[in-house]
Amino acid sequence: MDKNKKEGRYSRLYKQLSELARKSKSPTARMATIIAVLHHKMDTFFWTGFYVMENGQMTVNMYQGPVACQILEKNKGVCWAAFNKKETVVVEDVHQFPGHIACDSRSNSEIVVPLKNRQGEIIGVLDVDSNLKGAFNEVDARWLEKILELIYI
Repeated sequence: MDKNKKEGRYSRLYKQLSELARKSKSPTARMATIIAVLHHKMDTFFWTGFYVMENGQMTVNMYQGPVACQILEKNKGVCWAAFNKKETVVVEDVHQFPGHIACDSRSNSEIVVPLKNRQGEIIGVLDVDSNLKGAFNEVDARWLEKILELIYI
């Protein structure tokens, strides 16, 4: 998808998600809604979900797509990289990423965005996989970061 088309799609989704987020005060409901909308409206999203910290472990939370890894090995893979760096990580080819955790062999590219609570602390990540290589770029990073801000408005 070209950048202009992607910008337009995210802009429309952001408007829709902003309206939906205001229907509930529950961060859990907002997270579930964001995952459902993104997964079903973005053509290249193969797996879309959250991993959150529970007792020091990166644990799968709500998601859409194939069965996920339940707990991610500490400090390994793209999710831990984003969590530890405290910034969004875009990987064009996961098979070239050192320590990549392959929960599903069909995954070829990935974007991981830190999830922050109301206090600004990183409590987990949004993880999106695509079965296409190079599916994600700075447009995805910018919009997904903005969309995650809707969870704790």
